[in-house]
Amino acid sequence: MRVLVAEDEEMLAGAIAEGLRQEAMAVDVVLDGGSALERLTVNDYDVLVLDRDLPRVPGDDVCREVVRSRIETRVLMLTAAGDLADRVAGLSLGADDYLGKPFAFAELVARVRALGRRARPAAPPVLERAGIRLDQARRQVDRDGRHILLSRKEFGVLQELLLGDGAVLTSEFLLEKVWDEHTDPFTNVLRVTVMTLRRKLGDPPVVETEPGVGYRIR
Repeated sequence: MRVLVAEDEEMLAGAIAEGLRQEAMAVDVVLDGGSALERLTVNDYDVLVLDRDLPRVPGDDVCREVVRSRIETRVLMLTAAGDLADRVAGLSLGADDYLGKPFAFAELVARVRALGRRARPAAPPVLERAGIRLDQARRQVDRDGRHILLSRKEFGVLQELLLGDGAVLTSEFLLEKVWDEHTDPFTNVLRVTVMTLRRKLGDPPVVETEPGVGYRIR
């Protein structure tokens, strides 16, 4: 899942981003509304965590533009004002969900995950293919009953491949979904991650390479 965090409190934005990365999400951060709109025109995000009180372009206007442009990104609006009237106002702008500050981080993660599921075709909480069983909520992976411990990026790549349901996923797609915008598109990080993922999944190999295109699990 790829998430854009638009929050002008730099320390809070960094804490949210790092926490979501710990949950195997790819996260980009901006500190004002204008930058948020620029990123949304360049990258495909599953979820936008949007502070309502942003400089340059207010969060309300960012939300309106997302709705007007029919961008498929789901919007989770954050605000220090959490009473009923503010929640209704935020949702009426087109936000998909609303969370008042201060908030419990576990709740933020749960809401982001729920919106991420809505940003894509519905998928079961547990993905299974080729003897692999991936529990998306618990972030647990087993193959033929054997528990497999994966890094965050390995888990993210495997999750995308299983969601692909046998289709070939391009290297560009996997880099965009599992890493953030600071990743060099010419890096070999994806190839190395797939190599270690294959080793941990064991034999027989299930992650196939489509030369010059990408990867899949049949």
